[in-house]
Amino acid sequence: MTIDSTFGDIPQVLRVATYNIHKGVQGIGPARRLEIHNLALAVETLDADIVCLQEVRATNRREAEYFTQWPELSQAEFLAPEGYEAVYRTNAVTRHGEHGNALLSRWPIVAHRHEDMSDHRFEQRGLLHAEVLVAGRPLHVIVVHFGLIPASRQRQTEQLRRYIAREIPLHVPVVVAGDFNDWGTRVRRLLHVDALHAFEGPRTLTYPSRLPVVQLDHIYARGLAPLSLAAPRGRVWSRMSDHLPLIAEFRLG
Repeated sequence: MTIDSTFGDIPQVLRVATYNIHKGVQGIGPARRLEIHNLALAVETLDADIVCLQEVRATNRREAEYFTQWPELSQAEFLAPEGYEAVYRTNAVTRHGEHGNALLSRWPIVAHRHEDMSDHRFEQRGLLHAEVLVAGRPLHVIVVHFGLIPASRQRQTEQLRRYIAREIPLHVPVVVAGDFNDWGTRVRRLLHVDALHAFEGPRTLTYPSRLPVVQLDHIYARGLAPLSLAAPRGRVWSRMSDHLPLIAEFRLG
């Protein structure tokens, strides 16, 4: 679906993507391969105004030693197309480094913060909240990566709802995007209570990337009208991460 995205200098359509990049590496053991350079090209190809990323590495000493082409920049900065701003916040600290959520924006980012969403000691999770100025108008964007256990995801959804109620005025539009690890409808129903809606239509399958059978990745919005939802398919996309990217378009009010 192609839509004229501007009227004069004011955009009419906001294009948002979410992508779990699997830390920029695919494969296991000696067969693992560095995909971060291909991912940089892929992110640029998405041509999204805002790109929400999960499993983004800030540093990893072991991988930097293993791969001769490991970027000197953090992955968020490396993936940002020319002219985009990048912000990153850590969710998990590991033996060799750290990883978390990132947001890339072609519009100015005026503020950002992080909240811990870890539900138990075996999974370190968090949300990244950024305020973006789209043609001078505020838009709040929240990037999430929920847990693997259904009960954890329900509690994290309730925490997300409380966070939005506390931090974002009702009259300001908000986008929530990320890897929800949820292929059911419970999260969707809970977010609908707070007027957070996704594009209504058949599921857009995103996982696993080689042969997608479920949609774990979602993009919700309040104060914006959903227009379309899509995920690119093909061998190139199936090699870069275990998830496919998800792209949504919204009509700006």
